[in-house]
Amino acid sequence: MSSSDLSSTNTYMASGFCNKCNREHRLSQGTSRQSSLALIKRLDEQQSIHFSYDSDKNKKYSSTLPLLGEARGKMFGVLNCLTMSNLPVSLYAFSGQFNKRWFVKGWVPTLFELDAFHSINDHTEKTIKAITREIENTEAHSSQWLNLRKTRRTLSQSLMKEIHALYRLTNFRGETKPLTEVFKGKNMPTGTGDCCAPKLLNFAAMNNLRPTGISEFFYGRETKSGSHSHGIFSASCQEKCAPILGFMLCGLDNDSSGENGY
Repeated sequence: MSSSDLSSTNTYMASGFCNKCNREHRLSQGTSRQSSLALIKRLDEQQSIHFSYDSDKNKKYSSTLPLLGEARGKMFGVLNCLTMSNLPVSLYAFSGQFNKRWFVKGWVPTLFELDAFHSINDHTEKTIKAITREIENTEAHSSQWLNLRKTRRTLSQSLMKEIHALYRLTNFRGETKPLTEVFKGKNMPTGTGDCCAPKLLNFAAMNNLRPTGISEFFYGRETKSGSHSHGIFSASCQEKCAPILGFMLCGLDNDSSGENGY
């Protein structure tokens, strides 16, 4: 879908098939595009993702300048919501990590507990990196080289399964399920649950906020593949998000037609 196709407030930006309802749930853009454009302007002016900061340390870790250079850009998202008192509120998310940080104040958190993640990930990640260094110093295609590569692959696959098991998804019916139970498919892609839409919707559902519109855009130097360019809006991805958004959007529909009117 081209950027010109995403300008309408009625354009559906997040969608997925719900196995419980046996139909697709969808969320439109609403007024979130305007909120996203305001966020882009703020990122341009501040050159930082912090909404308020006053220390050099914060500036170092929150700078957006690496996104415009060698590190290349990433996806950002905005979810406009209404509180239980019908007051408007905007939520903000970045995909994956920002400068190796999973959480930055002012942005919605991950779908997993950080302490649990570090207890599982950190030691094994160090082991994997050590094996990688050993592979680099071993004769290519030798028996030792092949065994090291096999060991690294097994460790990486096992670690990813353990990490995916930490993720919890909450929908607008108040149901919470593990990511591994919600995702339908043989092989779960790396990064599933780390995109903006799942983070935003999960936080809204857990805090009694009713979404009225969602937008995601790419900020920074274009990807090597050229699939994402600076300032371009995109609908939620089919590979990682569509298989879980049906569950996450369940309960948000305002009528029996299966189309979300917000």
